[in-house]
Amino acid sequence: MVFDNSLTEYNFGLGHPMSPIRVDLTMRLARELGVLDRGLRLVDAPMAEDDLVATVHARELIEAVTRCGTVPGATDEARGLGTEDDPVFEGMHHAAAHVVGATVEACRQVWSGESLHSASIAGGLHHAMPDRASGFCVYNDVAVGIRSLLDQGAERVAYVDIDVHHGDGVEKIFWDDPRVLTISLHETGQMLFPGTGFPHDSGGPGAPGSAVNVALPPGTGDAGWLRAFHAVVPPLLREFAPEVLVTQHGCDSHIEDPLAHMMLTVDGQRAAYLALHDLAHEVADGRWVVTGGGGYALVEVVPRAWTHLLAIVGGHPLDPQTATPDGWREYVRDVLGRTAPHRLTDGRTPAYRDWSEGYDPDTWLDRAIHATRTEIFPLHGLDPLP
Repeated sequence: MVFDNSLTEYNFGLGHPMSPIRVDLTMRLARELGVLDRGLRLVDAPMAEDDLVATVHARELIEAVTRCGTVPGATDEARGLGTEDDPVFEGMHHAAAHVVGATVEACRQVWSGESLHSASIAGGLHHAMPDRASGFCVYNDVAVGIRSLLDQGAERVAYVDIDVHHGDGVEKIFWDDPRVLTISLHETGQMLFPGTGFPHDSGGPGAPGSAVNVALPPGTGDAGWLRAFHAVVPPLLREFAPEVLVTQHGCDSHIEDPLAHMMLTVDGQRAAYLALHDLAHEVADGRWVVTGGGGYALVEVVPRAWTHLLAIVGGHPLDPQTATPDGWREYVRDVLGRTAPHRLTDGRTPAYRDWSEGYDPDTWLDRAIHATRTEIFPLHGLDPLP
């Protein structure tokens, strides 16, 4: 677990949806439940030097971020800085580079063999592009982390993004690199930012089939989401056989998230985490790098979802019926004046109908899954039919 408290300095200010309180509440809940003492070793997050950030980002962006974070009133909207999504804040380059350093260290831990699994829960800033900030993301820590794995000798890295928003930045950066398979399951861009990520977006001319997009209908719940996941992700990962699995765990697919329109529960999200853990062991000898991502139900969802995630990373999954500690709920009430959930569960038992049981062309969900399989599976020598 690569983390130190100064990572909460990545802070766009009061009123911004991506409040660092969500990371603070996650770490407090995980600590009080003993998650950080079972199977996880806490490692300080190093600072990424400019040269490391520049393995993915243009020097002009780094200079603009540095300038905007030090010169009062400075903005650069052409590079996404000073917008509603990415307002400028003091020390912005330092804070964003620190998140990059955390994720790169998580990747190093796994590639070096020092850790089998490693988590950078403040990371997962998947929208940042090579030359501009985008969608609450200043630098793309995930892409820098994957680049670091390639630079250390990895020949095949798979990236699975389960944030409700399309993982467009990571996809763009590795669009034409056959060494990186990017898979994103997200609410369709017809309805949601960034408006991209359709089945026909399948990789550059030098890497056909390296980008995989499952554009899900709004209103998709646990059963539909897990049906889509299992119909697409395991077969592709088995065929690609990555040396490392990198995953992004935005939990904004939850029914209570204010910025999207999906209907997953914490229980469905936990089922996805368990499935990715098992796939890491099946296809990548257990080498698994985990990041956070989106999630804007700051009290109701993010701390519980990511505490489950961290427990799975540590090898000791928590019983969904576990009660949240009194001290944690009191902290939420004292600091935010809100009532925190009393259990780690939403009271659901996730189940889904496997794709092998048949395809229903009358449903939007099945048409979306079928479109992705039809576009991508033949490029990997797989049969798209159930």
